[in-house]
Amino acid sequence: MLMCKVYVIGHKRPDVDSIVSAISYAEYKHLRGEEDVIAARAGDLDEEVKYVLERFNFETPYYLTNAVGKKLILVDHNEVSQAVDGVGKAHILEIIDHHRLGGMITPEPIFVHIEPLGSTSTIITEFYLRESLKLTKEIAGLLLCGILSDTIVLKSPTCTERDRYIAKKLSSISGVDINEAGNRLLELKSLVAEKSAKDIILSDFKEFVFGKVRVGISHIEVLKPEELLKRKDELLQEMKSIKYEKQLNMIMVMITDILRLDSYLLCIADNDSWFERIYKVKLKDNIAFMPGVSSRKKHLVPPLVRFFTH
Repeated sequence: MLMCKVYVIGHKRPDVDSIVSAISYAEYKHLRGEEDVIAARAGDLDEEVKYVLERFNFETPYYLTNAVGKKLILVDHNEVSQAVDGVGKAHILEIIDHHRLGGMITPEPIFVHIEPLGSTSTIITEFYLRESLKLTKEIAGLLLCGILSDTIVLKSPTCTERDRYIAKKLSSISGVDINEAGNRLLELKSLVAEKSAKDIILSDFKEFVFGKVRVGISHIEVLKPEELLKRKDELLQEMKSIKYEKQLNMIMVMITDILRLDSYLLCIADNDSWFERIYKVKLKDNIAFMPGVSSRKKHLVPPLVRFFTH
């Protein structure tokens, strides 16, 4: 396996969409006759990802710890701060993503496909369908879970009609019921609340660079946010440590109620006024309740971009 030349890889601290995209896009390449391609990962897997792989009988992707000198296809991300170590000295061939453009620079033109959809899994499914390539029940099941996980079972504000249409098609092909699979994924997401404060924060943690400002945002999706709010002081203390260790200017933890789609935001920043100026909401003891806010990509990042770069 190590003789393969091209690694399809998602972001650090990979979620379901990231891992599913790597596996399904590598298989897509194989079906098109490109054999020297393997699925890879840039971090350890959580219980939700492990469940999905086990359910559809897929092996854990190869753990690529350093990409120096390697050929890469990036899926589900396009920011250096979120990518595998050594990405700056790797040869990036393609980017398939559904996030904002993050400033990655390549020495030559490459294939880039980025759309404002609920998941990268939707994009890859459409690649299969457009070229009439066979979607096995197993690959279809993986892709369905990628969509359901990234869209909070088709309820996220980032979810589009195309995501819903593709999810229904994948459900038909795989024989997997959307509600049954979605409810199980929501249950597994909530297990994060049982972990240490550090593991909770880093379970879905992404770093962003806005000009000279470095921001870390953790997104925790749970069924019972009150269980995490009881650990507020513990989480804030750990946030201070992570902010110092990663040399961040601002760190936020978004705790989302995945039934109500509201969130609590914990924040520590170099400037105490930043949060209120960015989101027009006051922090009280480093926490704010934000009704209707449930997406890091749609609700938290765009105001940060406008504030720090315009």
